[in-house]
Amino acid sequence: MKRVILKVGGSVLAKLPKNFYRTVVALKNANICDPIIVHGGGPEINQVLTKSHVESTFVEGLRVTTKEILHVAEMVMSGSINKQVVTNLKKAGGEAVGLSGVDGSLLEATPVDSSGNLGFVGRVSKVNESLLTLIMKQGMIPVISPIGMDDSGQHYNINGDMAASAVASALKGKLVFVSDIPGVMEIVDGNPIVHKKLAEQEIYKMIDSGVIYGGMIPKVRSAMNALSAGVEESMIINGLTPTDLKEYLEGNEVGTKITTGEVRHV
Repeated sequence: MKRVILKVGGSVLAKLPKNFYRTVVALKNANICDPIIVHGGGPEINQVLTKSHVESTFVEGLRVTTKEILHVAEMVMSGSINKQVVTNLKKAGGEAVGLSGVDGSLLEATPVDSSGNLGFVGRVSKVNESLLTLIMKQGMIPVISPIGMDDSGQHYNINGDMAASAVASALKGKLVFVSDIPGVMEIVDGNPIVHKKLAEQEIYKMIDSGVIYGGMIPKVRSAMNALSAGVEESMIINGLTPTDLKEYLEGNEVGTKITTGEVRHV
């Protein structure tokens, strides 16, 4: 079966309709694909930090992570959010296992920035593929919180897009970023358009010009990195339209496909 890694951002989690989870479960039960969900949790982390009067800053879409922020991020993502996604899949008729990247050394991590400017922000150095394969063989859907750990036991906050990219690379699967927009969008002649296909050259130009900004930057960079590391395909689709996932897996044109080939305009 095709392995499909679904990265669901924190901003879209609360908006996802029940039919999204039903679609994921139906695809699993019909042996169309083996889905794995990697989720974020930015908005809920922000809420807890605000209530605690803790300031939080970002550098190119990555949250600068102090020990205090790391504690909150782990509590929110590996706790409430992870288990809510598992619950939603259960309600949709599926079986899921919620995991932190710490569990079973699922996501081994190293610091992103050796200078320490980003704090405890990590990148995935190794994925425990056998653990995920074991879970999927039991008919269950892995749900991953992007907290990793190094050999010394230090935990790291890993950008969810980067974590999903690493998992997809390790499993040689398809990588799908589930968003609350139809794909990478741009205003052309006063009208919003969705780029159906983007290659590396054009993505870099769009980042430089500000068309792609904020949290979309690590998303498209992760998509490109995944392709170079062996991911079959990288896609950005709209999770608020649950049929988009099924349409994509059936070979229909939805969302934005990230490629390493020549630039193609809309």
